[in-house]
Amino acid sequence: MNRPQLHRRAFLTTAAAGTVFAAASPRGLSAESGRAPFPCLPADGTVRDRLWIWGGAPGATNDEWGHAPSRMTATEAAFYMGIPNLFLIRHKGRPALEEYDQYALALSPLKRVVWALVESGGDTDPERRDFVLKMPARFPNIAGFIMDDYFKKDGSAHLTIDQLQELEGKRRTPDGRKLPLYVVVYTHQLDLPIQPHLKHCDKITFWTWKSEDLANLETNFEKLEKIAPNHPKLLGCYLWDFGNKKPMPLDLMKRQTEYGYRLLQAGRIEGMIFLEHGVCDIGLDTVLWTKEWIAKVGEQRLADQ
Repeated sequence: MNRPQLHRRAFLTTAAAGTVFAAASPRGLSAESGRAPFPCLPADGTVRDRLWIWGGAPGATNDEWGHAPSRMTATEAAFYMGIPNLFLIRHKGRPALEEYDQYALALSPLKRVVWALVESGGDTDPERRDFVLKMPARFPNIAGFIMDDYFKKDGSAHLTIDQLQELEGKRRTPDGRKLPLYVVVYTHQLDLPIQPHLKHCDKITFWTWKSEDLANLETNFEKLEKIAPNHPKLLGCYLWDFGNKKPMPLDLMKRQTEYGYRLLQAGRIEGMIFLEHGVCDIGLDTVLWTKEWIAKVGEQRLADQ
């Protein structure tokens, strides 16, 4: 059988991936070496290893949230920002189900990808869920699943408890590992009856939807810790103020990022997520500041490593 030739551009992309993220490659853990701090996220001890970017289809949020048009792909944004991990979310029908494998292939140079089972706006479908649950067998860097916009205004959810329990048996890799289920929780949902569903989720991603509410970020995060004391958590940081459809003030960008950094150093969160890839190529000062911040602190080692 003739081996397919590797296109020069694909070769350069793969080579660049190996160079940029070589330092972020997971260190192997033998059975004798003990349990990693976050067993679903093999750690290499650096801040960069705990950083994620939120992504989707190119231009998926154009003409909707008030920002200038974007052309950047999620993979390009990850490399541009120097972030090795990515959440992939379907937004308004994009990407289409028949494109999932193609997207996963483009994302394969990244260290970890978490794929949505419940998508933007709470959209979900049994066929797409079943397809995604089988993807880790083909793409080993798919490291978990997420439910975006999962809770409704009254605290009910887009899946039932029975459906969550059914998912538990399907979230396994061919070698038997159970992949984690992440869920989105917003600050304005903290007083809703969400705990019964959280019991069936492994990790919480925590978001402040409107920039003015970042003034209460510390208080709200402490409230989340009381509601879900045993869940590993990731702090979501918006690069654009989607809640108000306007630029995120730079001082508030710094506030949320630097607070997340302190939480990470203290071991109160396991990671930080920057949202979203579709504003990384439109000249925002928040993006440029965050990119520089990542370059500055990315190789710092965390105290718990």
